[in-house]
Amino acid sequence: MATPHLQGSMGDYAPVVLMPGDPLRAKFIAETYLESPRLVNEVRGMLGYTGTYQGIPVSVQGSGMGMPSIGIYSYELYHFFGVQSILRIGTAGGIDERVKLRDVILGMGACTNSDFARQYRLPGTYAPTASFRLLKAAAEAASAQGLPVHVGNLLSSDTFYDDADSLAEWKRMHVLGIEMEAAALYMNAARAGKEALCICTVSDCPLRQEYTSSDERQTGFTAMMELALETVKRL
Repeated sequence: MATPHLQGSMGDYAPVVLMPGDPLRAKFIAETYLESPRLVNEVRGMLGYTGTYQGIPVSVQGSGMGMPSIGIYSYELYHFFGVQSILRIGTAGGIDERVKLRDVILGMGACTNSDFARQYRLPGTYAPTASFRLLKAAAEAASAQGLPVHVGNLLSSDTFYDDADSLAEWKRMHVLGIEMEAAALYMNAARAGKEALCICTVSDCPLRQEYTSSDERQTGFTAMMELALETVKRL
């Protein structure tokens, strides 16, 4: 069945979905890496494709920016299209001193300043974490590729421009990087009994005033894309 944000029906999406924020990155991944990709969604310009990677069914679906947006798309994929695993492949700002421009981060956990968890009415603070199975597969795939990765906490923030200038405080907790989606994705996966992992390329290091270009963010971070696809092969 179609949903308010995704067209098509059960079977249009593979059990595993790669989810970049940028729909044009979804298009690039599908056209570059997938065999026989077909367009399965273009509602609101949020492009989604399904094809195969070395014979394995896989989909790529844009999520947009921020927790409200990925919260919608991941919820609908998990609940209405039979998706079991979502691997977010996005960008992050490096916070920890060990993290450099273009490094890859595997988000084991996702701190957040969001109230996304309030909907669950939990009697405490929820700690959003990745699926260990996906995290282990990604770490093993990275090792096999000779790709160094950082594994640890991300910060999923509701704000891109932060007037509080709070990154220095998160740095003291050795949070690796800041992005805007992982915590909501991890919570949706947990609630649905499904799996999720966030794989991020460091596109900027705001505390050091280091940045990449928009063109590089759209099509240049191929190591992250290839790592995600090799992770799918190990599932």
